[in-house]
Amino acid sequence: MSCRKVGAAGLAAALACAALTGCMPWEDEPEKKIGAAAKGQGGTTDQAAVRREKAARAAKVKANELGQIPVMMYHRVVDKPTAPDDRTPGQFRKELERMAVEGYVPITAAEYVRGRIGVPAGRHPVVLTFDDASPAQLTLDGTGTPVPNTAVAILQEVARKHPGFRPTATFYVTRDLFGKTTPEEQTQMLTWLRENGFDVGNHTYGHRNLLGLSKKEAMTEIAKGHELIAELTGTDPVTLALPYGNQPSTTTWALKGGMGDVSYAYGGVFRAGYTPGPSPFSKDFDPVNLPRIRSMDKVKKDDCARFCSTAWLDWLKANPGERYTSDGDVATVAYAKFKAPFMASRFTPYALPY
Repeated sequence: MSCRKVGAAGLAAALACAALTGCMPWEDEPEKKIGAAAKGQGGTTDQAAVRREKAARAAKVKANELGQIPVMMYHRVVDKPTAPDDRTPGQFRKELERMAVEGYVPITAAEYVRGRIGVPAGRHPVVLTFDDASPAQLTLDGTGTPVPNTAVAILQEVARKHPGFRPTATFYVTRDLFGKTTPEEQTQMLTWLRENGFDVGNHTYGHRNLLGLSKKEAMTEIAKGHELIAELTGTDPVTLALPYGNQPSTTTWALKGGMGDVSYAYGGVFRAGYTPGPSPFSKDFDPVNLPRIRSMDKVKKDDCARFCSTAWLDWLKANPGERYTSDGDVATVAYAKFKAPFMASRFTPYALPY
């Protein structure tokens, strides 16, 4: 399998490089794209003119690719919530509708940590993540269609209503794969997700709290989850979400490690709160400590009045200069010149200040 040490050497090296040194897989693309664009103008290569044109377009939409990106955390979507993290279909649909109207475009967690943010100019990326692989998130009928009022069905419904609101998300799975017990059923579910544009990430094998576990115990729990996904899909997961949001005693154990002949190296490790995530091009981006936002309405006398999804979406709307706004070009990192001190230096070759 691709998760074995023998077959995973290239991938592990690439992900470790991306996670620890910032050499993203797409780093050779910007110059190629800029050069191709220039050569298409009368057969001459005038990169300075192309950059001026790109900067002007970025300025027009007030691009800020050093801004914050909301990474939303969901669990079950059910008619009768029984836990604080549950959402009703109506609440979930309302939140997605709001994001669509306010110009957000979903991307996957893998795209986020790799800096592959292909969002139209003037719009804002959002990462939708689902923990624990509940049947309320995805159940398929006999024709392979998501059952109405499951999370995936609602997301697809909102996307049809709002063209440009991309129906994608990342599902952090454990051994309890959407209530399916046989390898065939589990493969069917994960294959459906990948074939329909969704991302699958690791949430460990048994959802154990990694805090306080030994190095061997923590890495075994992560590696077993990694191996399960790789064996069912033939593809290694790119990111990990920590159960209960708790890091192991040595945080890097979650980022890179292994058990026996299974190894893992992630581009990002996600926690459970409380703020939007930093741009992957920002100095603040820490792949071992990426925050997510709980999906919940404002509640009086509760921290959700400040730190849950409704509150943060309100704040980002009131402070548009703080959120990530795309220039529409995945090959550049565009921002207003005065924000330059906040960009990670390794992305200087792709900077597009205006």
